[in-house]
Amino acid sequence: MMSRRLFIAASTAALAHGPAQAAGAPSAQVLETMRRATRFMTEKVAVNGGYVWSYLPDMSRRWGEMEAKPSMIWVQSPGTPGMGHLFLDAFHATGDEQYYKAAEDVAGALIWGQHPSGGWHYMIDFAGEASLKDWYDTIGSHGMRLEEMRHYYGNATFDDGGTIESAEFLLRLYLERRDPKYRVPLDKAIDFVIDAQYPIGGWPQRYPINREYSNGGLPDYTANITFNDEVAINNTNFLMTVYQALGETRVLEPLMRGMGIFILAQQGQPQPGWALQYTSDLKPAGARTSEPPSLATHTTAACVAQMIKFYRWTGDTKYLARLDEALDWLDTLELPKVRQLNGFTHPTFIEVGTNRALYLKESGTWSGDMRNTVVYDPTDGVSWVNRKLNVPALRRQLQAVTAMPKADATRHSPLLSKTAVPLDKYFIADVRGSDRNTGDAMARSITELTGSLNPQGYWPTPLHAISNVYRPDAEAARLPPSRTANGNTIDARDTSPYIGTTPVMGISTGTYINNMSRLIRFIDASAKAV
Repeated sequence: MMSRRLFIAASTAALAHGPAQAAGAPSAQVLETMRRATRFMTEKVAVNGGYVWSYLPDMSRRWGEMEAKPSMIWVQSPGTPGMGHLFLDAFHATGDEQYYKAAEDVAGALIWGQHPSGGWHYMIDFAGEASLKDWYDTIGSHGMRLEEMRHYYGNATFDDGGTIESAEFLLRLYLERRDPKYRVPLDKAIDFVIDAQYPIGGWPQRYPINREYSNGGLPDYTANITFNDEVAINNTNFLMTVYQALGETRVLEPLMRGMGIFILAQQGQPQPGWALQYTSDLKPAGARTSEPPSLATHTTAACVAQMIKFYRWTGDTKYLARLDEALDWLDTLELPKVRQLNGFTHPTFIEVGTNRALYLKESGTWSGDMRNTVVYDPTDGVSWVNRKLNVPALRRQLQAVTAMPKADATRHSPLLSKTAVPLDKYFIADVRGSDRNTGDAMARSITELTGSLNPQGYWPTPLHAISNVYRPDAEAARLPPSRTANGNTIDARDTSPYIGTTPVMGISTGTYINNMSRLIRFIDASAKAV
């Protein structure tokens, strides 16, 4: 998976474009569109300053990764911290205090929901812990494809980047005006990352450690050393960002150990890749039934890219030493061209010891044993089968950084710089990319975007994912199954979101973030063109 801050901008590429020289920029219209859209989100959508992912227009139902109660907000992107980052980006682009106030509202929501340990859970329920436990006992426990939502642990999680994105946001907000009210929760978040780290350098998925839950007889996986969903990548990036922004030397030793786990976790020949998670003795481990004990091609590619970054931070060649081995191994796993459908190049999971690709097939019944089972045949009704990897691009990056003088490779390293290296001005509205539209074409595109904001103040968005309303098992068992867009059926008791046959139009935080990012890039490009 890609970095969370890049995910939002990349997830709807058809809506998001990069900077360009814009002729005839309708700046007043752009600024008013941004203000109107933001007023709608802050005044009509937000719950105590926080957000989920999508809403029906009448607000009668709302969803994060699963359906949410009206009292809930979501921490996973594109939820509350993502909105906070966007508000700060808009404030940097415009100087309008409306966005700073919206960012402060987000901070208030996140601080309210910060776990005593300093991290965050997937969601926050302002109705209190009893209401959150009720959500787990009803909606969460009935999400058959979202096994991590079946049990309430009562701790915080690094999964899906919510804790780190929240901590990054508080760091950015604190740096704006050095307001001391944000320093305490920020320090708690930094302490959480440090306290949760194992002596060997890795991190568990959840902390404080709680091994109480067994999913269908499988061992609890949440204490495993975790690379899945970029836990180790996000945490090392965050520790470096803290050092870069605050100069706090206390994060350097945890950072070095965190970087070291990437070296230790790479497996030996003939399978020099990485796994999603590991036991304490660094053996590949399983997690959910959709994540069997195996090596993972996408995790391997992500670790290669991160270790190239480590070299640029440190100039230490130990981070590059075995990356060629990993890339060579990925080359041996590339699917035949005739099987690279829709650009997918590699199987996701690779069996330890055999190099055979592992695929997943849903099995079981609603009675509680519904799970994914591992099969070798990719045609036998399987899911989660393949990944899109650009191994040649990674190899070019490695060759380029190896060929350049060390001083050039580390020129922009916050770790080695004798002066402070400022944080990026934008975290979500990345203005460094290229845009297919330039000049008048970009201006026309932006005019279309501003014109598509509806009278209520939001961009109507097809909500492809829908879910069954939770009902008691006996009542739901009498209902017919739901039909998905690809012809599959969903048991009426299953509250997992699925792709509906007819998308419902609604309100999307992801669309708001993407469209606002596009307008911010337009403003930035216009300012540079003056």
